[in-house]
Amino acid sequence: MYTQGLDQKGKESPSASEDESRLQQFQARVDNEEKIEPKDWMPAKYRNTLIRQISQHAHSEIIGMLPEGNWITRAPSLRRKAILLAKVQDEAGHGLYLYSAAETLGISRNEMMDQLLSGKAKYSSIFNYPTLTWADIGAIGWLVDGAAIMNQIPLCRCSYGPYARAMVRVCREESFHQRQGYEIMLVLCRGSDAQKRMAQDALNRWWWPSLMMFGPGDANSTHSAQSMAWKIKRFSNDELRQKFVDATVPQADHIGLKMPDPDLKWNEDSGHYDFGEIDWSEFMEVLAGNGPCNRERMQARQDAHSNGAWVREAAAAYARKQADKSSKAA
Repeated sequence: MYTQGLDQKGKESPSASEDESRLQQFQARVDNEEKIEPKDWMPAKYRNTLIRQISQHAHSEIIGMLPEGNWITRAPSLRRKAILLAKVQDEAGHGLYLYSAAETLGISRNEMMDQLLSGKAKYSSIFNYPTLTWADIGAIGWLVDGAAIMNQIPLCRCSYGPYARAMVRVCREESFHQRQGYEIMLVLCRGSDAQKRMAQDALNRWWWPSLMMFGPGDANSTHSAQSMAWKIKRFSNDELRQKFVDATVPQADHIGLKMPDPDLKWNEDSGHYDFGEIDWSEFMEVLAGNGPCNRERMQARQDAHSNGAWVREAAAAYARKQADKSSKAA
């Protein structure tokens, strides 16, 4: 783990004091599109912002396995089961990439996991909604992964090198997930009336939570402006949300689904779709832990962590044994 510029407790040492000259040099590097690497000096706020964002991103990938994992045993065919298994495995891999990227900032994986299990760290609110039918798996791939891609492709140009590089592979795999989800919805819409109703019901339930994934509007976003100045983010929350709406509405039209928004309409003057107001009170309730599946999701992660303790202990014991052998041989 890289910890240059940190003392043993993970705090900035006096030699890394954030004087104005250093801050200006750092910002100049960011403005010049230079990648910041783990051993480079960086402001404590930049480091902490990245730790918060990357760890929450990693947590979201891990928690995000649960709604879809719920359908692995009930997939409608062997082919669908194999695809879903592969997708859930991909999400686990994304979490591991991102935990590794966060570790380069001087935080341990154990600390990140403790923050998740204690409720101190957040994850994407979208994963606190239930998957009631098979069509929900299609809606998650199409809408949730589609929104994630819109958010994450700009992260491939994030100013922090390890995060940017991790996102290249993540985005490639998420793009496949999005197409796979849309294909599920397409097949359902070409099926029986009951199947098309099921697809429409899934869209109705997942559309608004998907729009909430981009976070509060620009005027109410706590971190957005600073993250954009540091080029951690490249677009504001509202810009990304608008891009998602503009890309997704024609896809729904193509397969014959109707967006659950009576205010949705094409605006000739702006060249974008206008859409209705988001119920941010629902978003805040879910974020506060009062969503349909918040407690279920956290309990599942806590149980998995507890049940996996023997694996971690065995791995640690093996590492100690190998280290002892190496020291004796030396």
